[in-house]
Amino acid sequence: MKKVAFLLAGCAVVLSVFAGCQKANKVIEDNAVKVTVAGDGKFPEFLAGTWKADNDQWEFTFEPDGTISSAVIDSGMIKVTPGWKTATFKLDKGTGEYKFGDWSAAYTPDSRELAVEVVVDEYTLSSKSVTMKGHSTDWFVGPVSEDKQSWKADWYTFIKVVASSQGEDDVVFDDDPNGNPVATLVFTKQQ
Repeated sequence: MKKVAFLLAGCAVVLSVFAGCQKANKVIEDNAVKVTVAGDGKFPEFLAGTWKADNDQWEFTFEPDGTISSAVIDSGMIKVTPGWKTATFKLDKGTGEYKFGDWSAAYTPDSRELAVEVVVDEYTLSSKSVTMKGHSTDWFVGPVSEDKQSWKADWYTFIKVVASSQGEDDVVFDDDPNGNPVATLVFTKQQ
């Protein structure tokens, strides 16, 4: 019964992230997104803009050169900029801190395949009763439609989260890589 209460408390911290994000304090670093185009080509103009997933938890904004200028990530459903090496958020019932790794975007013109890698080196979500610490790497790989308006991407995720509560044993959430891809998402280009 204590484990169930502990897990529910951990979920409450995550839900507070959904409900209470504010502006972040941030540290900015240039060149946080590596862009690769097969055949030494140029990033296609039609990919520039915002692409939003059908699950409303992921969103990427590509600049004309292929860099990602902002993203909404499902780890807290917060809007971030890959150039922020650290970001701290005030939440309704606590705080969140993220340290980002290097991200990448790659495009293969022959197959119209787009791949994005999102790296969160470390994050901490804290409330009075629960602290969740973890890291994650997410990959999105798949073809862009012929009409250039949607991107069907397999989502691969590699995470480890440790939830701690005073007086309770830590609970570890660790994705099994064999369970990948965890979903296939359809991103639609926003107007």
